[in-house]
Amino acid sequence: MDVRVHPTVAGADGTGTPTGTPVVDAPPSRLPSLTGLRWIAALLVFGFHAATMGIVAEPALKAVVDKTFALGLSGVEFFFVLSGFVLVWSARPGQRRRDLWRRRLAKIYPNHLVTWAAALLVGWWFADPLPLRATVENLLLVQAWDPTPGHFYSVNTVSWSLSCELFFYLALPFALPVVRRMRPAALAAVVVAVPLLIVALWPAQQLVPETDRWWFTQIFPVVRSMEFWLGVAAAELLRRGRWRGPGLAVASGIFVATWLVAALWVRAELWAGLMAATYVLVIAAAARADVQDRPTPWRGRRMRWLGEVSFAFYLVHVLVMVTVLRLTGHRGEGLPGWWGPVAVLGFLLVNLVLAGLLHRWVETPMMRRLAPPRRRPAVEPPTAPEPAVVPESAASAAAPPGAVARVPAQRSGDPDQPLTYAGRRDPV
Repeated sequence: MDVRVHPTVAGADGTGTPTGTPVVDAPPSRLPSLTGLRWIAALLVFGFHAATMGIVAEPALKAVVDKTFALGLSGVEFFFVLSGFVLVWSARPGQRRRDLWRRRLAKIYPNHLVTWAAALLVGWWFADPLPLRATVENLLLVQAWDPTPGHFYSVNTVSWSLSCELFFYLALPFALPVVRRMRPAALAAVVVAVPLLIVALWPAQQLVPETDRWWFTQIFPVVRSMEFWLGVAAAELLRRGRWRGPGLAVASGIFVATWLVAALWVRAELWAGLMAATYVLVIAAAARADVQDRPTPWRGRRMRWLGEVSFAFYLVHVLVMVTVLRLTGHRGEGLPGWWGPVAVLGFLLVNLVLAGLLHRWVETPMMRRLAPPRRRPAVEPPTAPEPAVVPESAASAAAPPGAVARVPAQRSGDPDQPLTYAGRRDPV
């Protein structure tokens, strides 16, 4: 149902925040391009780990791989920004906190449990030491809070990021009412400030004991939540029609240029801040393109499937590569000549197959079984003063050629009521 209302009811308090009665609007659009972009981020992380494992031994080829994926670890940063963006964008009216928590656990925990058990089996096979505390911390996804060396990277090493995500999920429902009330200028300030704060972490880490500095800047959930809140603020701005970032083509060009310049000439201490800024531009631009129904390279069927399996791919890729390299005796030595790149390509395909199986037989059915059912939100009856309802035909006739009447966002007495998209839906 699409009810168009007079745009004068929005922003009547001068803050840019809609006021007045709730209005009925289409539910927030799906964002298929963001699903496709998840695969790109997973691929960057894969390339980084393939480079740091030294799979390619030929010096000339190794130099190319190392430079190409020097910033690949920032793919995790992309996931954190994307997580905040998508959760705010998809928040529903009247959504209960426990429903959000249950849905997110149903998404991440079954895959985590399977890969945790697989990593334990691999460790048992190689007779690796498995400290009980680290093993239990990893199982419960609290390992990122423990700065003890070897604990936050325990069992399936990449699951430290799930420990951070779990903290984000727990915090968001309490912060969301505050986010809904923030002025656009405050949200924009968050978007600008977060990359600067990330850069400031490097001098600030001098206040932390040297043995804990890597954990503090790279793992600690409170610190890593800055990227999550960056995505939260950007999503809220876009939902209100207040996002002023570039289009997808320009944002993608900025990303590529930043990646190349940073890899070649910028100090590593600045990488995380630079990439956070470029990632939020790309994410918001892709989301806006989806809302406006513009074609993008990331929303095709194959890209969406790759994005859907990217979480499983992320969880299995290091475990598979390390296990095979240990079994073949090539860990730390690499493969000579072109065998190195061939092995990387082989790992990519094997991990993709395993990720597809994990997604098909674990992630998807467990989501259906464990996640709470989606509840259709009730539409509140209008309260005085009622806005003038403009029929769609009249609104179209009154609008200038090529324009689309703005639909003000919802606002009710419930602070958890999400704002519907209030920006332009037509391509410009």
